[in-house]
Amino acid sequence: MQWMKEKRRHILAIINPVSGIGNKNKIPRLIDTVVDQDTNDVSIVMSEYAGHAREIAAMAVNEGIDVVVAIGGDGTINEVGSALVGTDTALAIVPSGSGNGLARHLRISMNASRALQVLNNGQVGLFDYCTVNGKPFFCTCGMGFDAEVSYKFANEGTRGFITYIKTTLTEFFKYKAQDYTIDIDGKTLQDRAFVIACCNAAQYGNNAYIAPRATMQDGLIDVTVMHGFNLAQSALIGARLFFRQLDKDRHVSIYRGKHVSIERKADDIIHIDGDPITMPAKLDFQIVSKGIRILVPPTALDNI
Repeated sequence: MQWMKEKRRHILAIINPVSGIGNKNKIPRLIDTVVDQDTNDVSIVMSEYAGHAREIAAMAVNEGIDVVVAIGGDGTINEVGSALVGTDTALAIVPSGSGNGLARHLRISMNASRALQVLNNGQVGLFDYCTVNGKPFFCTCGMGFDAEVSYKFANEGTRGFITYIKTTLTEFFKYKAQDYTIDIDGKTLQDRAFVIACCNAAQYGNNAYIAPRATMQDGLIDVTVMHGFNLAQSALIGARLFFRQLDKDRHVSIYRGKHVSIERKADDIIHIDGDPITMPAKLDFQIVSKGIRILVPPTALDNI
């Protein structure tokens, strides 16, 4: 429902100053300019270290804050959102990361001013989120090649789309497909996969659609399995990734389910909303239907 103008809302904006490639110094002034000060009380705080945004958001929930705004990339949004799940406090997003997959999926503008305008005219919707071994994620969680790229990208000296593409191309020639046991709602299959991505939303970011039919309101996890392919075939797969047609490729299988377990040969890296982390060989994925409140543009509430 759209917020009533009569009620003053308490909003906390959390800025990650080191996310993505843009300068965040202008954001506080932009908030003062764009956000309606007659109906909103806005406080601003900078996160200072990994995990700090989650700590701040958890305190905001305890203080009865109505909306917490995550200003950063998908990793920052994951930190903030993880503290807001199952509460009455809504998440708002001003994307300023490298890929901004969740914001793009939710049709939130990449322009900071227009994204902030959602605080004035947006609507709160209830959306699904997922967990892997109990850790929440909101966009995607992957293993295999994309996790390796995520790990290498996180350790590069520079950020941004060009750096990501360079890292992807470099790692492509090194990475070998791995063996997995995948169980989806009790149905088990063995697969040798290049990538497995468990998806709540449709894309990694930068309009690369790893699960082109995924929505955040269907109560299902989309599981994209990319099988082995050669360099020549990768060009077509890449094009389909960006044209939202990956499900049409013969090297890709997409499954859906509520409970997914995946077992690898050993502990290894995965990425959770783009951030790499080492986790056990066995991974348990769950969907939490309508578990988080998110503020979205007024025309974007349904079927996303």
